[in-house]
Amino acid sequence: MPKHGSRPSSFAELRVLLSRLPPADAAAEAAARQRQGQLLKPPGSLGALEELAVWLAAWQGRTMPRLERARLVVFAGNHGVTAQGISAYPPAVTGLVVAALGGGGAAAAQLARAAGAELAVLALALERPTADLSLRPAMSEAECLEAFAQGQAAVEPGLDLLALGEVGIGNTTAAAAISLALFGGAGGDWAGAGTGLSAEGVRRKASLIERAVARHRLDPADGLQVLRHLGGRELAATAGAIVAARLARVPVLLDGFAIGAAAATLAVPAPAALAHCRAAHVSAEPGHRRLLARLGLAPLLDLNLRLGEGTGALLAVPLARAAAFAHAGMQTFADAGLARPGGGHDQMS
Repeated sequence: MPKHGSRPSSFAELRVLLSRLPPADAAAEAAARQRQGQLLKPPGSLGALEELAVWLAAWQGRTMPRLERARLVVFAGNHGVTAQGISAYPPAVTGLVVAALGGGGAAAAQLARAAGAELAVLALALERPTADLSLRPAMSEAECLEAFAQGQAAVEPGLDLLALGEVGIGNTTAAAAISLALFGGAGGDWAGAGTGLSAEGVRRKASLIERAVARHRLDPADGLQVLRHLGGRELAATAGAIVAARLARVPVLLDGFAIGAAAATLAVPAPAALAHCRAAHVSAEPGHRRLLARLGLAPLLDLNLRLGEGTGALLAVPLARAAAFAHAGMQTFADAGLARPGGGHDQMS
């Protein structure tokens, strides 16, 4: 079985690793589901919270999941494609947001505080943007693997929940290009306003994305090459963190469109690679909802967010915490001295 510390030195090794990812703890999952059926409530009456509790139990390997250590990791990277004018902000803003995150002045810093989550920020060679994906591969295989390994290193055993976010001017263009390469359609299906493009700017962005994908002629089944050619360092690091979390049995909350696109590059070659992941929310980027549907991920929240930074993932942490508390702390019918009634009802009377 692959170990948490496995660091693939080639895409060939990474493909082997993806083919051997460990499954959920079936015994913990079954025990948690059985407990849900015994709690003092009509079956299914807590809706998605019940499934969230069972999911946490399955991936933590505990009948009673806990959320003592939740961590948001924000990866930051710059993209050479911004030279094409596809963003309303310059690449320097990436560094400014990283500084604000570290100083507590960014939205995610405050939401992490509210959610009781640790915050870690990893800037990946901001002074060296990736190559312009519209003209050439964004990264070499070695560069992609280096960023992947940095993402892996950001995950440590002992975490109860990992939330993933990103900062990177230009990365909604990368996310849209990845989505188009993997799932097809037209550039306009995946391109959105990002940081605030005009309608004409979105049209130019969609056209650039179509040209880029056509130039690279990628195999849509080869998610890793799609990541290398069209992604960015922060997206490769996100993929690494997702894999490391799987090996360490840490459940993962995915943030928005860019994080989802990074995850998709793993799910295409290894369909079960995201079983330990949940989509925290669906963002205002039009391609995100379409991407989640392709990945079979139902978002926990829909709040019209489009900031990034892991803000949507952080807002789902209290939901996960509530699910764990209810699961562990509620009385069972037996605790209350009652026989569990047969059948299911919408409410107790």
